[in-house]
Amino acid sequence: MSRYDLTDFEWRVIEPLLPNKPRGVPRVDDRRVLNGIFWVLRSGAPWRDLPERCGPRTTCYNRFVRWPKAGFWDRMMDAITAAHHGDIQMIDSTSVRAHQQAATAKRGIEIIVSNCGASLPNA
Repeated sequence: MSRYDLTDFEWRVIEPLLPNKPRGVPRVDDRRVLNGIFWVLRSGAPWRDLPERCGPRTTCYNRFVRWPKAGFWDRMMDAITAAHHGDIQMIDSTSVRAHQQAATAKRGIEIIVSNCGASLPNA
């Protein structure tokens, strides 16, 4: 088991939530695919570097892209939180990262937020 693989407890929580529309072709093992998706997300590696043990990279990528439309990721996060009785905290770098010059801003300068185009006064 790799350090990025799902534990048995996590898999028991997630497995019933997976979209499962049977088609003519047998599905690649969902646990392998999820391990592959999490490997890419946690390692920051490109999809083309996905280890073979995780299954076909195109399958992992396609499910990663399609599952949000089915609401899978939201259901999964809700189930994981419920399984831990709400006693789980998650943080990512977007909530703690600041630009290296953020601490040296001068008072009275207008800061322009580029992602929404709004202007905010520096407090």
